[in-house]
Amino acid sequence: MAELVVTQTVKAPLAELWRSWDRFDEIYRFNPVINQSPLLPRSTATGLGAERVCKHVDGKTYLKERIIGYQPEEHIVVDIFEANVPLKQASVTLDFEALSAIESRVTMRFSFTPKFGLLGRLMIPLMKSQFRKNLAGLLAANADFVENGVETHPKMAA
Repeated sequence: MAELVVTQTVKAPLAELWRSWDRFDEIYRFNPVINQSPLLPRSTATGLGAERVCKHVDGKTYLKERIIGYQPEEHIVVDIFEANVPLKQASVTLDFEALSAIESRVTMRFSFTPKFGLLGRLMIPLMKSQFRKNLAGLLAANADFVENGVETHPKMAA
């Protein structure tokens, strides 16, 4: 299993940073590659067992995710349990830390096992590089969302 870690400091109280990630079906609002993230049928809004499908802007790629670890304002663990990308297994752990009353940090750990056996293992360095770039971009976009209200894909009017 491969793993990579990225961090982002956010100029906002911990509760605000946490709230942006805890709204489980709203990741599309700041994730540059996802334009929809609805909850799956019968899912809770957040917390253990909450499930969503992340639909990518390319109109083809999707990830189904489930919260498998949850401690408010401390951490969320998300299992990617179905996807049409070359991942056999993947999970994301988000750890949150208050640095001061007005500054917080999020640390993202991404663990994955690629599909395709030996070929997949040979691709790990390239995959890690691409994932690191994408995840750092996601954390930066989240910081911009929390600090400045910048939405990548604003909520559609009902």
